[in-house]
Amino acid sequence: MGCDGGTIPKRDELVRTKKKPEQKDKTADLVAKWKHCALSQERLVEPIMACELGKLYNRESALEFLLDRSKFESARNFDHLRALKDLKKLELTVNRAYEGRLAEKGDSYIDMQKSGYICPVVGLEMNGKYKFCFSWNCGCVVSERALKEVKTDVCHKCGKPFTAADIVVINGTEEDYDEMKTNMEARRLKAKMEKKAKKAEKHKVETSQTAEGEASSSKRVRIVEPTKVESGAPKLTNGLKDSRTKITNGKVEEKTAKAKSIQEDPAASKAFKSLFTSSDKARNQPKGHWVTFNPMYY
Repeated sequence: MGCDGGTIPKRDELVRTKKKPEQKDKTADLVAKWKHCALSQERLVEPIMACELGKLYNRESALEFLLDRSKFESARNFDHLRALKDLKKLELTVNRAYEGRLAEKGDSYIDMQKSGYICPVVGLEMNGKYKFCFSWNCGCVVSERALKEVKTDVCHKCGKPFTAADIVVINGTEEDYDEMKTNMEARRLKAKMEKKAKKAEKHKVETSQTAEGEASSSKRVRIVEPTKVESGAPKLTNGLKDSRTKITNGKVEEKTAKAKSIQEDPAASKAFKSLFTSSDKARNQPKGHWVTFNPMYY
């Protein structure tokens, strides 16, 4: 059991003490959050997307997640992603001093804090040491220091207006997370109400147009009271004109004169003359009238 052969035990070998919990490497944690996709843990490549809670994603990984959630083990942590509209493409400012990923050498220093993007206002690198945020209206990324030093209601990069509720902190703290979640719920409720109001307005316009169309069509209907049918006058039944008689007196008289001229024509045959009302056969028939409906007035 020891203590023989000249060994000298130490205190930690004789007394059991409570071990301290393992602490995460802050540098590795920042690299994982700021340079890798929150869904697939792959390295971020443009176009880079962000959600309303400030997490970063690759576009391809986000689309794959929306199509099939069963492929991702941590899918329950991303229930707030319902469709592509819940993601915003980030407008980033490239760091010209960044040389990219070079071949790693065993005897050289590797700076893990070097970032390929910077703040367009104050020039801070987007590596996790400083707070960065973006506006949900436009997606332009700036540092929190730039928002505090240059107070304005429009974006520093594109000039679009925004409010405090539109600001999303990238990889924020727990306090920032709770605030962003509240803003997300309020933003979605507002969008839902606007969509509902727009749909009701559209339905109201369609209803009014339909009512106007029915009113205009009812005005075009012509109502004529029935009149008595007399011999020698145009025949009317239920207000509908006979399609085989002329409407005006001049045209009726012209047709009657033409029929008389045909009866007096010696060259016309009796069969041809019998087709007209001025023939002897037509005069001997009992008086009556017939009705012909004209579909033009329906």
